[in-house]
Amino acid sequence: MSKSKPVLSSSIGKKLIMSLTGLFLCMFLIVHLIGNLQLFKDDAGLAFNKYAYFMTHFTPIKVVSYLLYASVIIHVIYAIVISLKNKAARPIGYASYDGSANSKWNSRNMGILGTVILVFLATHMSNFWWKYHNDQTPYIEYRTDLSTGVTTHQEIQAADFHDYSIVSENGVEIVKARDLYKQVDYAFKNVGLVALYVIAMAALAFHLIHGFQSAFQTVGFNHKRYIGLVQFIGVWVFGVIIPILFAAMPLYFYFR
Repeated sequence: MSKSKPVLSSSIGKKLIMSLTGLFLCMFLIVHLIGNLQLFKDDAGLAFNKYAYFMTHFTPIKVVSYLLYASVIIHVIYAIVISLKNKAARPIGYASYDGSANSKWNSRNMGILGTVILVFLATHMSNFWWKYHNDQTPYIEYRTDLSTGVTTHQEIQAADFHDYSIVSENGVEIVKARDLYKQVDYAFKNVGLVALYVIAMAALAFHLIHGFQSAFQTVGFNHKRYIGLVQFIGVWVFGVIIPILFAAMPLYFYFR
């Protein structure tokens, strides 16, 4: 490599940036999944709405969110740059080429898989992130009897909602919140949207099965002592468990 050429602008440097941003996004998936599992609680969305407020108002989380957005953008840009550079290096295809003989299907189609995921992200953000941040979700009030633990809820009008609040009055905890849970319930009655989410999670599974292991190899974490563990986590955690749980959410709301 020429000494005058910055490391990060080299092919290895670009792959390193893609790997680091990809691994950061993998860690976010775990946190996001844990929070979204609150959707399965039978509490009319109380736990999930509390989680939604915390994720959008706790300062350290907000900082991490900006890093997340930047990571997505950088990851996509570098993926496009690397793909175009690889294509330019081989403008004329082989007369006879059997890709499956040299690489797996998902490794050869990371661009297609990434495009599906990108379309999903844009749809996901417009349906939930945008509406929540622009005050386009319903409002709800929860009342929990602190002596019995019984919670009741009712939708409230915009005039009765000023901001997220938790107060206690006469042994009753009152929570007022934007009802993102109801927005989720409403959105996932759309079979087309549910289908998109399930397809996107399948694409995510194949994308992560290759990408997770590839990222560790790029950063040099591929010793024979622990590469088996990396492969196991990549396949079963990021390629199976996480996508299945995310896909289960829209299916749960659609079929219940």
